[in-house]
Amino acid sequence: MVERNAVKQLQDSLYKRKVIMLLGARQTGKTTLLKDLVSKTKDSLWLNGDEYDIHERFKKPSSSSLKALIGNSKLVVIDEAQKIENIGIGLKLLYDTYPDVQLIVTGSSAFELNNKTSEPLTGRKIEMYLFPLSTSEMVAHTSEMEEQRMLSNRLVYGMYPEIVTKQGNEKEMLKLLADSYLFRDILMLDSIKKPEKLVSLLQALAFQIGAEVSYNELGNLVGLDSKTVESYINLLEKSFVIFRLNSLNRNLRNELKLSKKIYFYDNGVRNALISNFQILEGRQDIGKLWENFIVMERMKHNHYTKNYLNKYFWRTKDQQEIDYVEEQNGLLNAYEFKWSSMQKARFSKTFTNAYPIGETKVITKENYMEFCV
Repeated sequence: MVERNAVKQLQDSLYKRKVIMLLGARQTGKTTLLKDLVSKTKDSLWLNGDEYDIHERFKKPSSSSLKALIGNSKLVVIDEAQKIENIGIGLKLLYDTYPDVQLIVTGSSAFELNNKTSEPLTGRKIEMYLFPLSTSEMVAHTSEMEEQRMLSNRLVYGMYPEIVTKQGNEKEMLKLLADSYLFRDILMLDSIKKPEKLVSLLQALAFQIGAEVSYNELGNLVGLDSKTVESYINLLEKSFVIFRLNSLNRNLRNELKLSKKIYFYDNGVRNALISNFQILEGRQDIGKLWENFIVMERMKHNHYTKNYLNKYFWRTKDQQEIDYVEEQNGLLNAYEFKWSSMQKARFSKTFTNAYPIGETKVITKENYMEFCV
């Protein structure tokens, strides 16, 4: 089993008088990680949010009824907690009444889980995230040389645990993931009136990774108004399918002010949505795949290492641009993503003259490890 970077974060947070919320898309390994923790912990209890009797216990929760449920357990895990109607009230009762009990809840929909717990658990919770496998996790599991060798595979099939560890059936597993698992929670929401439009929207976004997106243009393309497009994108982001990167605008009049780029949390899911698993050589979208992969791997690295910063892209109305910018300690670090070191990249003097610059760097397949590990 691949050792996850989130394990240390989780262990460091146990018994600190906080409810731990472990969030992330379906099939990223949340259940596997926590079952391993439970198996090594005495007086632990596992509750499944899919089970009817657990729902019934939380319908009208009281401290005594919940005590009867958890018994003498010191560690209680509630998996897929967003499916339990009164989970927020129940967690608050457990937290307030039994201070020695460590509560951990998982959720594949931050939107639903936060809606049910944000008010009852104000000041009582910490959030952690589990992404698909990261380059740093795989380097630790195999070697840097092996990950370099597997890079083309990662760009096409992505980094979901089952895809990485059970090679040979990637296409079928990714289609199943995209069709049956990943969007299940979203499609069950009452606010999704046209599920077929959601799929069309995702396919449109899959072709536009690395480019600015317009809600109006997307709406015209898939037959939705711009407000509905924005609402769907918000839900997809909170379900860990996609994420947005905002444009940096501070000093210059011709900087794009409200633009956004959208990336997928996993290349394999993106390719499954457009049914394109062509090998890397000869693909017309290699630049998009590379940019999506590197931005996501950098996000994982920053999260697991607690490297707190602001992230943007930068572009002007006259098409000057920088792929990715990080702001930390008063400085801006600018990065361009090129698949090959033979591809040239220039950093706009308009940008470097306007902002305090830390470093400028081109990230290629030859040097990406130092950026992601």
